[in-house]
Amino acid sequence: MKIKNIFKHIKIILTHKYYVFIYACKAGIPFRGLIHDMSKFSPTEFFESVKFYQGNKSPIEAAKRKCGYSKAWLHHKGRNKHHWQYWYDTLTKDKTPVIPYKYTVEMICDTLAAGKTYQKKNWDKSYQLKYWEKEQKNVHMHESIQNVLTEVYTQVSEYGLNKTLNKKNLKNIYEKYTKNYKNN
Repeated sequence: MKIKNIFKHIKIILTHKYYVFIYACKAGIPFRGLIHDMSKFSPTEFFESVKFYQGNKSPIEAAKRKCGYSKAWLHHKGRNKHHWQYWYDTLTKDKTPVIPYKYTVEMICDTLAAGKTYQKKNWDKSYQLKYWEKEQKNVHMHESIQNVLTEVYTQVSEYGLNKTLNKKNLKNIYEKYTKNYKNN
């Protein structure tokens, strides 16, 4: 494990948390932005991420390639409700639940911040929509939440972050797609 990767990884975490906090404030959930991803500082997540530090992408993917799994990811997704994987149970035949509003919005802030953090100057307002269009087929989440994400990322690509990330707009989009489901 390289010592310099410790500092580089801390910088990545803090940059990501900074963007999440900024976006969460715009979205009306500042507390979620403040406490976002605190588990990344736990020994389980931190040291594996330093070991597999990539710089321009998640170390979790590198750990999975080398080991077949990532202890950091298993730890992270089990403690952070803003990940769809937290809500998905592979052993149930039940439908996936509608993720509550505050975690859906935090997920949006998280994904936008991850793109901005890792893409740096290559990030543009269409990045997340393009990424989502490729990845959507691999996610197991309630279709209403998939629709929320698609609409938000489409709006970001058309109108930008400032017009899209506000509490009223996000609440309207969430309500539009989830109003017919009782487990909000």
